[in-house]
Amino acid sequence: MDDVGTYLYAVALERDSAPVEGLTGVAGGPVRAISHAGLAAYVSAVPLAEFGEEPLRQSLEDLDWLGETARAHHRVVEAVAAKAPTAPVRLVTVYHDEGQIRDLLEQRHDDFVEVLSHIAGRQEWGVKVYAAPTAAAPAEEPAAQDSPGRAYLKKRQAGLRTREEAWQRAAARGERIHDVLCSVSVASRRHGAQDPQLSGREEWMLLNGAYLVDEARAQEFGQVVEGLREEGIDVELTGPWAPYSFTTPVEPLEREARSDAP
Repeated sequence: MDDVGTYLYAVALERDSAPVEGLTGVAGGPVRAISHAGLAAYVSAVPLAEFGEEPLRQSLEDLDWLGETARAHHRVVEAVAAKAPTAPVRLVTVYHDEGQIRDLLEQRHDDFVEVLSHIAGRQEWGVKVYAAPTAAAPAEEPAAQDSPGRAYLKKRQAGLRTREEAWQRAAARGERIHDVLCSVSVASRRHGAQDPQLSGREEWMLLNGAYLVDEARAQEFGQVVEGLREEGIDVELTGPWAPYSFTTPVEPLEREARSDAP
């Protein structure tokens, strides 16, 4: 139907495909699997009046709509990933029909298989490291001959130097923590530091990392994270998650095949 699109959530190997009975996706539609070329794509029907190119431009600016859609999207991905190695697709990937989905699975079959083989038996864990900004040390008293303006500038420059040195020391600790976590994972991704308004924390974010960990080493990984906490350093562990951070090689496929990109 011209007024209905096909929303893609994730791809798995057909032999590992998970049952989706009773699973609903964005816009409340039931999720189903499209099997082709040995792969299974998890999709649901969505109205193009809401998910077409032009409506999406407006909807993506609505934070309530975006949040609701993201939660529904991730709910489907997590349900599928709990049953089988799964390559998640980025949020709001919409095609006109199932034919385009089948073309995607056929044309990029080898890319999907490579990604799925890499993440099989592994989970993504998130680690964030925070440090409280160190208070600036008292600046030395200005010379008697200094004017008030010059004294102010010297004091300010000294404070900035102290803060910069504190940041460099903290950043070095973040690097050491990342190196340790890499030693107990098979792959890692460094994400950008979150804005304090998003993280809800005023401390410096030294690390915002994702780590692909063998399921058999998940407990060991958690223990290593616990051991990295120290005075002045807070380490936050989240997961396990579907491996969003480790399926990026698949991303260009949707841009080529998708007809309604936002």
